Amino acid sequence: MKPTISITYCPKCGWMLRSAYMAQELLSTFTGSIHGVTLVPSDNSGVFRVSINDTLIFDRSSARRFPEIKELKQLVRDHINPGMDLGHSDRKA
Repeated sequence: MKPTISITYCPKCGWMLRSAYMAQELLSTFTGSIHGVTLVPSDNSGVFRVSINDTLIFDRSSARRFPEIKELKQLVRDHINPGMDLGHSDRKA
């Protein structure tokens, strides 16, 4: 079964649009490799987490920042398909 990515975000902080943008990027990049992306509004303030099934791959409170989209794509790829080429997202600046 294909994995589902969940983005849990704080709606009180206004992070829904950021979450939707990241979901769009992940859906575009991993078409055919994932079941989908779920946006989950949190009841707790300041939450921004990304999980694949039940595995946490990014937590804003631990990292003390939001992920760059390139970084997020690499984290997802490394978890679901380590051999996948991300094209320009894999190239170093």
